[in-house]
Amino acid sequence: MNRSSFVLVLLLFWAASVHSQTFKLPTANQSLFNLQEQDQYFCPTIARTWESGTYGCVRSGGWQMHEGIDIRSIQRDKDGESTDPVLATANGTVVYINGKSSLSNYGNYIVIRHQIDGLEVYSLYAHLSRVRTGLKAGQNVKAGEAIALMGRTTNTREAISKERAHLHFELNLFVNERFPIWHKKHFTGKNDHGLWNGQNLLGLDPRLALLASHREGKDFNLVRWIQSGQELFRVQVRNTSFPWLKRYAALVEHTPSARGEIVGYELVMNYNGVPVKAIPLSDKEMKSRGKYHLISVNAAEYKKNPCRKLVTQTKGKWNLGENGLRLLDLLTH
Repeated sequence: MNRSSFVLVLLLFWAASVHSQTFKLPTANQSLFNLQEQDQYFCPTIARTWESGTYGCVRSGGWQMHEGIDIRSIQRDKDGESTDPVLATANGTVVYINGKSSLSNYGNYIVIRHQIDGLEVYSLYAHLSRVRTGLKAGQNVKAGEAIALMGRTTNTREAISKERAHLHFELNLFVNERFPIWHKKHFTGKNDHGLWNGQNLLGLDPRLALLASHREGKDFNLVRWIQSGQELFRVQVRNTSFPWLKRYAALVEHTPSARGEIVGYELVMNYNGVPVKAIPLSDKEMKSRGKYHLISVNAAEYKKNPCRKLVTQTKGKWNLGENGLRLLDLLTH
């Protein structure tokens, strides 16, 4: 075998290994896979049902977004404290560890970067009682590798009780490497976590991702799964150089529909503000000379999932909401 053939084989092997990676459960609790045991998997908020521990518009009467899932403890010590090991959901690299619980309502938390099907996806593990000794940012971890212990650390006024110790688990896409500059421009408070501030991570539904990954096995494709979800709205952005386009090129339509020079993109957004597809546009296809132009809204999806308030309706007319404009400004900063 000559050198070129050998390199090609290595590239094909690498591509296959990336494609075949699936998500693993982040704790030993297996009840997610039994529909009759959902209440044994999700840890609810106080006096609420197990659904309040799932992802989405599940808090405050449907008007508060929960960007992850809360997983119940199934292992306790003699004092009743959780001892469940927390496991990496896929092969990846640790990018951030917060070991000062007083600095975040996540308490102690870890963020891991994964490369799956051409996408950077970031898993987040929060409320940890402690991080594995010696674990550091920049260290590679394997799927199923223990990285911490479940706990109940947080800086919120209402502490997490011993009985409600749980793992808050997220799967996210990264918004913008210029986030610290954007944050300084728009907020007066200190940004203690730099790029790994929760505002710079857009959550996907971990329950649906874990179930699809488990069901489809090696046939699971992250791009296909992300783009199979319901869209909330479409917006045209007169910008061609924002970081999302390069980082998430797999979500950009690769066969341009634009007739002429590309001057912007139509973004297909889900209800949590994730741009699940970017469609290139020419100047003739742009509906406005403005920075943003709302094209359409899925009213049924908004009725079902309104909590992010990304779009609003006044006298029958849909507009980008304040939260939607802020998200677009961060995305295109």
